[in-house]
Amino acid sequence: MQEVGIVKSIEGSTARVMISREGSPCESCTQDACSIPEKGIETEAINIAGAKAGQRVKVAMTSDTYYKGALLIYVLPVVALISGSILGNMYLPAYIHVNDPDVLAVIGGFSAFIISLLAVKIIMSKLNKKTAYQSVIVSIVEV
Repeated sequence: MQEVGIVKSIEGSTARVMISREGSPCESCTQDACSIPEKGIETEAINIAGAKAGQRVKVAMTSDTYYKGALLIYVLPVVALISGSILGNMYLPAYIHVNDPDVLAVIGGFSAFIISLLAVKIIMSKLNKKTAYQSVIVSIVEV
């Protein structure tokens, strides 16, 4: 998957790149007149092309990395919410006595959901350190 963006800053061997959303007017502009709209996405990419601040660049990310990240961020918390609700409804009545067992399902579901969000944050911070999971500036786009 490749996107075009503008380098905002350089930090050692990485660059902060602002990538415009699809269909934005920035796709057909020139380098001097281009300004990324505020609705763009800022990402950190490895600068193997030697780009400088202000240059338009092509940023690549493998599609399986993108899908793994989406799966981790979106699916894991939903699965945790559902399984936490089921397990909370099955096992929490033995420890907590309430009139409505559905309350325990809600407690179990939200507890598992919050734990999964913390786990996602920890996992994503570890994956962001690996170069295989980072975006790479592959070329400078000449306009």
